[in-house]
Amino acid sequence: MKITWLGHSGFRIEIEGAVLLIDPWLTGNPMFPEARRAEAIAGATHILVTHGHGDHTGDAVAIARDLAIPVAGTYDLIAYWEASEGISGIGFNKGGTIDLAGAAATLVTAAHSSSLPGPSGPVYAGHEAGFMISGEGHMIYVSGDTTVMADMGWMGEYFAPDIGILSCGGHYTMDMRMAAFAARKYFAFKTVIPCHYRTFPALAQDAGELRAGLPGVDVIEPEVLRPITI
Repeated sequence: MKITWLGHSGFRIEIEGAVLLIDPWLTGNPMFPEARRAEAIAGATHILVTHGHGDHTGDAVAIARDLAIPVAGTYDLIAYWEASEGISGIGFNKGGTIDLAGAAATLVTAAHSSSLPGPSGPVYAGHEAGFMISGEGHMIYVSGDTTVMADMGWMGEYFAPDIGILSCGGHYTMDMRMAAFAARKYFAFKTVIPCHYRTFPALAQDAGELRAGLPGVDVIEPEVLRPITI
């Protein structure tokens, strides 16, 4: 399995027979070298989006059209795109599980907000969410944008993820200290990969506090387009 950071909250995950693009914001992403877009999306089989904000949905529709692949996410957002953008979608909701070429993704709760830009301001885009992605003997928790929440308790017990991809830059999501607290209290991760940080000055610029708060856990600070093999 390979997990490759695309900057901010974007990831490419090669697992089982799938190549998943999670929250692919490439165009205008300060962390992503746009000249390497073709490399980042090559062979992708599915796109997964956690919520409607532009720093997560940015290139999802364009890539879906370019590669003729489906976008999966909350029913409300996906149904809207299917009707307005003509793309292929897999709309489901929290507790639902979908097959992804041998891998599986379950939509789980997050605590944030979700909207798309409209002519008079933000418009509803369904609920924010995260994913539990299983395959190759691993369970990956993609938190999406969230703060700490009690739901992490049952999620950690039920799914028992060994890999956590956690939003932890602060300001818009939980910060490094809160993410470390959540990981210790609710999960038993072997590997944690921080995201939603380093992109803007308002966000944390390193994961030192996260690493310090998770002794015994392999906290990997990702580098854009450098695969992490697990």
